[in-house]
Amino acid sequence: MNGVELALRTLDQGERHLTGELADLAERYRAEHEIHHVAADLATWSEEHVERLREAAARHDLDLDTPQDAHFAAFGTSHPATLATLPDPGLLLLRDLREVHLAATRNSLHWEMLAQVAQASKDTALLSLASFCHPRTLRQMRWTNTMIKNLSPQVLAAL
Repeated sequence: MNGVELALRTLDQGERHLTGELADLAERYRAEHEIHHVAADLATWSEEHVERLREAAARHDLDLDTPQDAHFAAFGTSHPATLATLPDPGLLLLRDLREVHLAATRNSLHWEMLAQVAQASKDTALLSLASFCHPRTLRQMRWTNTMIKNLSPQVLAAL
């Protein structure tokens, strides 16, 4: 496995995970209109990132659905979230926003790594992919961070 394959596999897994996290957030907080609508919109961004990653992988003769080797397993992004029993809905929302934020942060780092390997290998198509997707991932991070900043004082002060 080379660095490009490692980066593409990691991002594919990370973006699919983030898509699910955002879709779950949108569904779970349907009554919270800003959470519901923005999370659903941001999930579509990650879905598009997955499609673009799949296209890039195909150009590199990679099948992202094939089993990974030991390098990927050690580098991969699968860190199951610890789900504590939190009875307070505000705490649940903060926990969910935190998990989405951390997933987006991991993806941001991996987009940066893909951009670096693309530059090193002079792969303009991969660099273009990273240049398109990474700013959107940063926007996902900014949204979750803003929501956490806005909700934390009222939720935590009420405990």
